[in-house]
Amino acid sequence: MNTLFHKIPAALFDSLLDELYPIRLGLIEEPSFNVESQYADWLRILNNNLVPSEKADNRVLVRTFLDQIPLVKEKLDEDIEAILKGDPAATSATEIVLTYPGFYAIAAYRIAHLLYDLNVPLIPRIITEHAHAQTGIDIHPGATIGRAFFIDHGTGVVIGETSVIGDRVKLYQGVTLGGLSPRSVAHNDKRHPTIEDDVVLYAQATILGGETTIGKGSIIGGNVWLTESVPAQSKVFYKPSIESTVYA
Repeated sequence: MNTLFHKIPAALFDSLLDELYPIRLGLIEEPSFNVESQYADWLRILNNNLVPSEKADNRVLVRTFLDQIPLVKEKLDEDIEAILKGDPAATSATEIVLTYPGFYAIAAYRIAHLLYDLNVPLIPRIITEHAHAQTGIDIHPGATIGRAFFIDHGTGVVIGETSVIGDRVKLYQGVTLGGLSPRSVAHNDKRHPTIEDDVVLYAQATILGGETTIGKGSIIGGNVWLTESVPAQSKVFYKPSIESTVYA
């Protein structure tokens, strides 16, 4: 991603996040969100010839996008609160905003998802791939993710386009929400799993398939590989056989 066109949406995302969380710029005061400060730049990138705009009035689209940013901020504040509650190492909201890769990736996803829902081409993917490059966390902008979401550590997390994640879900590093036989299904089919509310997925858990649902309140242990659904309140753990264990 070295082209100018890649860099502009990434820079706009960072600018918007700075506007939402001025502490990123070293500012203690948190002024109200200034729509006008963002309007011209987002309109310019949508009007760029590399982004088809014949079917939409980009002025209306940008207004609609920016009018919904306060709701995105509300969700991000809930994500921060979930991190504070779920991570004993987190000392403050400021620490989370400035240093947590999971928060940065979630913020990129939530802003990109808003653009994705408005049928803006290309830009949502550029934003989430920018976050992927920065954090090692790969969230497709088309995924549906609920409130109070927490990615702990985060490196290697992959969340596919048609994944559905409920509220208060916690993921650790290396979790994959992926598809099965991607060449045999249509693009619009649900190819990725559903994770219901209050689920915890520990490190390196792999959940695959559009018909796979992890029931509410379940705990999926590290290194588990699942291609079928489990009911609510399940506990699933990987237990290697003695025969497969090699001691040096």
